[in-house]
Parts: sequence; structure tokens; C-alpha cells
Amino acid sequence: MENIWPHLFFFFFISFPHQLLQLEASSVYTRPPPRRILSTPHKGSNSDPQQVHISLVGSDHVRVSWITDDKKAPSLVEYGKLPGKYEASATGENESYNYFFYWSGEIHHVKIGPLDHSTTYYYRCGGRGQEFSFKTPPSTFPLEFVIVGDLGQTEWTASTLSHVNESDYDVFLLPGDLSYADTQQPLWDSFGRLVQPYASQRPWMVTEGNHEIETFFIFENKPFKSYNARWRMPFEESGSTSNLYYSFDVAGVHIIMLGSYTEFEAGSDQYKWLEADLAKVDRWRTPWLVVLLHAPWYNTNTAHQGEGESMRNAMEALLYQARVDVVFAGHVHAYERFARVYKNTAKQCGPMHVTIGDGGNREGLALDFKEPPSPLSLFREASFGHGRFRVFNQTHAHWSWHRNNDSESTVADGVWLQNLSVSSVCMEHSCTKDEL
Repeated sequence: MENIWPHLFFFFFISFPHQLLQLEASSVYTRPPPRRILSTPHKGSNSDPQQVHISLVGSDHVRVSWITDDKKAPSLVEYGKLPGKYEASATGENESYNYFFYWSGEIHHVKIGPLDHSTTYYYRCGGRGQEFSFKTPPSTFPLEFVIVGDLGQTEWTASTLSHVNESDYDVFLLPGDLSYADTQQPLWDSFGRLVQPYASQRPWMVTEGNHEIETFFIFENKPFKSYNARWRMPFEESGSTSNLYYSFDVAGVHIIMLGSYTEFEAGSDQYKWLEADLAKVDRWRTPWLVVLLHAPWYNTNTAHQGEGESMRNAMEALLYQARVDVVFAGHVHAYERFARVYKNTAKQCGPMHVTIGDGGNREGLALDFKEPPSPLSLFREASFGHGRFRVFNQTHAHWSWHRNNDSESTVADGVWLQNLSVSSVCMEHSCTKDEL
């Protein structure tokens, strides 16, 4: 029955899309009260690895990152396909940083591989401590991404992550605002320990948000110091010169992580990198093209109005020309799904925009939406939750938003997507100069 359900849902949604949308949009939801910020202590010794998380590097490698209070602990990862039996090992590099009077532990980064696809590996960091395991993504469809923005470390965060873990997935995507440390560096450590049970088991691919900037007058004027040291992404492998924007492939999906808080105007390094990266995309090999960024380009919430407009004006034409399928954003602490759109107009060849900045942050929900609703906004709700993007094959994928209804996870919105690269209308249509 499990294999039949997606097809039944697809038939129902195609047959009755308006009825389904009206049913979901009109449902009444009473939001539970806010919850407290969590503190997650380290219970091991100074040499024991903590804050373990993994990220993808190329098609068959993974980067393992962790922290030790012991500055002399080795940057070593032992790994294998059976528990306790490590057939291979790799060494990497380590670094630390200071922020005012705070000194970080030793931050280790080790790249391991080559690895087989769809395979569970067991590993140990630093030659001691807890054994971890992770599963590598598949090399072919289907595959599933979990997408959560503005995560934070509240009881809502813990609930969201628990709901995420109730169903299997391949890669976790986070479009900015991770720890909400906001210059309080011990909160970075607490966040790393909170997410370790999840981030050590599946690759976490992230991009920066405004809460990662962390500059402080003239005393700390180097932005993203903590973020760049702790959450190293595979930017160099994608030809980027900055950890704030990069791209990577998973099976048949090309994912671009953009930086909302570094220069993006035409002629900037990020703009030129994006232009070159899009030009290299082979839609035969990676038919799906997905973009993540922090500040949404389309937003009918009263919070953060217009904050993504400059970046949209600079880069939207590049994404439209490349026939990007979906753009996911955070920043606004609510959920909102738009139609396929370009230049504030519904366009069948434009990307679908989704705001999913509702992971569980300490600032609360953005409750107020502009009225009357825009015809471009198809579903919107201020509730905590997470999203799942399941790519079934080269042509179809399903997006669903799961409302965090206290102890339960409720599917509140869903839509099927057809890949733009298989649309004869979109791929044969040449954008005119006026259109761009």
C-alpha cells in the first residue's frame, strides 16, 4: 500500500487541485504556546568528539566535522561498513577561533571516501568515543530532501527534528539561520550538540542567514567567523571562492546554495560564479535544478517585506533563463508557497517559490500576512514545521509541508511538480530581451 499511495495522491491532486487547496487553506489551526530555549551540555571528556555532523563533498565523499575541547586530539576518522570494524581511515585538518573572550574548541574537518551510494557506514572520530553511522544518498531516483529554515534550538526545534526523523530521507537542507547564537558563542556549541543525533546520520547542507553574520561594532568586524569555521561546505569543489555560496549534485538534482548576505549584484563574485555554475548544468544528467537562499524574493507576510528585492532584481533573470524548478527560502518565520513566478507575474516556466522559515526559532512566528492575499500566493500559514521534497524520477517530484502540531506532524500542504527541463514549451522557448 505504501508504494501505491503517492500515485493515488497524484491522481487526487491532479483531478481535484482547487478543492484540495481550498480544504487545506480553510482549515482552522490553534497554535500551541511558545516554548523555552534548550541548553544541551557536553557530557563527555575533553577528548571526546562532540557536535558531530557530516556534509557532502563531490559525488562519493563526505566531510565529517566535530569539535573537541582537547587541542591535541587527532583529526582522524576511522570508518567501515560493519559496526566496530573500520576498514579505512583518513586524516584532515583542524582550526579554532576566538570571539571576544570566547575561545572555541578544536574544530576538526576530515574528508572520507570514496564511498558507495545507498550504503550505511559506521565511523569514529579522533580514535575514541562514540561510534556513529550515516547512510550515503542514492545514485539514482527516487530520493528525498528534508528542508527546514530558521532552526534555532528551542523545544519547537526539538519537536521539528523529532518529526523529521519519523520518516527516512537522504539529505537535510537548511536555508540559513542555524543556531541563533547572535554573538553568544556557547550557543553555537549547544546547537551543535542538539543536532548531532540527526546531523551525524544524514548529510546536512546549509547556507548562511542574517543570524550568522555576528559582527559587533569595531571589535568583531569579520562576518560569519563562527559559521565558516564550524559549518564548512564544499564551495571549492563547485568553483566558488566563498563558503557562503556553492553548489552540489545529488543523483539527478543540482542544488545551488546562494548567499543573501554577501555581494550579489551583477559583476560581483557571487553573480559571476552563479552565471558560470548555471552554464555548466547538464539537464540530461541532473534534470532537476533547485536553489536555496535565506531572504525570500516573494513574500506576502508583513515581516521582512522587501528584504530580498535587491537580490531578486539582480539574479532572478539568471534563474529564469536556466529554468530553475524550485527556490526555497527562510527568514520569514512562517510557511508560504507561491505559483511558478517571474517578475511578480505567474509564469509557467518560472520557478516555484517556497518560504520555509519555520523550523523552531526563539523569535516566534510571523503571524501577520498582507490582505487581500496575492493571487501568486497559493498557501500560507504561520506555524512551525518542516518540508519534504521527494523526487520520484526525471519528470515528477512531490513537495509537502508538515505542520508541527505539538506531538504530531500533520501534512498541511502538498503539490506535485513537473520538471521544467522536460517541458517542450519551456525548453524550446527563448527568452526575449524584454522578458528578461
